[in-house]
Amino acid sequence: MKKYIVLGLIFISATVSAQTDIERANVAYNDKNYQQAVELYEKVLTENGVSAEVYYNLGNAYFRMKQVAPAILNYERALLLDPGNRDIRHNLAYAQAQTVDKIEPIDEFFLTTAYNAVKNLFSANQWAYYAIACFLLFITGAALFFFTRRSVWKKIGFFGGLSFLVFCLMFNTFTYNQKKKLTQRNTAIIFAATITIKSTPDSSGADLFILHAGTKVELINPMGEWFEIETADGNVGWVKRSEIEII
Repeated sequence: MKKYIVLGLIFISATVSAQTDIERANVAYNDKNYQQAVELYEKVLTENGVSAEVYYNLGNAYFRMKQVAPAILNYERALLLDPGNRDIRHNLAYAQAQTVDKIEPIDEFFLTTAYNAVKNLFSANQWAYYAIACFLLFITGAALFFFTRRSVWKKIGFFGGLSFLVFCLMFNTFTYNQKKKLTQRNTAIIFAATITIKSTPDSSGADLFILHAGTKVELINPMGEWFEIETADGNVGWVKRSEIEII
């Protein structure tokens, strides 16, 4: 019994400490002491785990310090946890507009764009809750179909249950894809002020093109201290690990 009491007290103490640090960070931010706010937000993330709200606030603090690349990195991390948050998307778009590289992404098939728009309305956990709710409603519909005698209830149970089963499968797909984004972490932000993308994973490789701080790239293939990357417009090359930060 004493063991559980001690663990409970430790948990409460850690929670209170985290709240205190967040409150201090918010005060520092409001007082325009952005460096202190950054240090406190990063402390909360290190000691208490990831949080969309803290990543978002950290991004805001970095942006106020005119450090665009760290701001974009933290907005992107916040968006992974809360993809439907409009404030995060707005601030991310505003920060990206401050970067040097203006890369036009390759056009997507319109159904892919629509699918991603719907998928990004909610996080993996939220989609999972909706999937569970739809599955329970499917079970309810099946029960109506098999255990009622009136034809009207049988029709409601059949068509309603079938509809909720389709939604359940769709929401499970969204859950899987959102979870995959969280675990794969196959995108990164350029952190070096200016880097030359190489044709091979070697400093002596041919120069292909130049990227600047804040640009988002997809990670294709790691090799030692190098990463093969692809930009949104399809250009491919190699960069050093030290010049990027994985989202």
